[in-house]
Amino acid sequence: MCNKAMIAVVDNDESVRMALDSLLRSYGYTVRTYEGAHEFLFSDGPLNTSCLISDIQMPEMDGITMYEELVAKGIHIPVIFITGNPYAQRPPRTGAMKPIAFFPKPFSTEKLLACIETVLNRRN
Repeated sequence: MCNKAMIAVVDNDESVRMALDSLLRSYGYTVRTYEGAHEFLFSDGPLNTSCLISDIQMPEMDGITMYEELVAKGIHIPVIFITGNPYAQRPPRTGAMKPIAFFPKPFSTEKLLACIETVLNRRN
């Protein structure tokens, strides 16, 4: 496990943010949570994040648009999308936008943790 990895969690649902924060910290990760895309984009988060976990559907700016903004700025952070919408489609893998994974809520914590480890091992 890479304890120095910064995992950013962007989700407008406070209970999801708190649950992921607790889970990831219990595995030794450093975690920062953000209530929405704008809060993340206008912080130092994009420059310090090793892996981004983002809800797709959020008010003001959705997770896909946020990720496209990052890519447009030349910031390439591995992203894991999560969604509570059972009818949500998997985000397209076109152009510069290549999400690492897509998990419908509720998701398997074991699969999420394995995905994060894979992402971090690729970055090292």
